[in-house]
Amino acid sequence: MTETRTKRPFFRPADDDDHWEWRRRLRSNSTTRPVLRTAVALVGLVLVLGGFALVPLPGPGWLIVIVGLAVWASEIEPADDLLQWVKRRVRSWEEWVKRQPLWVKAVVGLLTFVFVLAVVWLALRLTGVPAFLPDGVEGWLHTTAGL
Repeated sequence: MTETRTKRPFFRPADDDDHWEWRRRLRSNSTTRPVLRTAVALVGLVLVLGGFALVPLPGPGWLIVIVGLAVWASEIEPADDLLQWVKRRVRSWEEWVKRQPLWVKAVVGLLTFVFVLAVVWLALRLTGVPAFLPDGVEGWLHTTAGL
């Protein structure tokens, strides 16, 4: 049994039902439409690449990647499909965790905490302890944490 899929355009059509008047005007104008699409593509690219660069570091790397994907999704159909897929996976994970007993939630929280500590430790190991930290904290990190 073969599934027939309708071919969707790569970019959103100019007459797309958009809730933002300013974007609807830009899409409907043949001169500003390519400028809008180029700006969306570049801003999304910067956010996605910057987010991927931050993934191994402490901070909101994946969140920035998802924001970049959302920027792309405003004009690019495959990015919207990927964004919807990511949303479904995150909601599925969230619902799974909610259904678990308290001890499983505690283990997930503990593993997340340990993972974040490991990433922070690795980042400090690779980049060094920042000099702006108080001397006591800096000394503790050097002696106790092995940095």
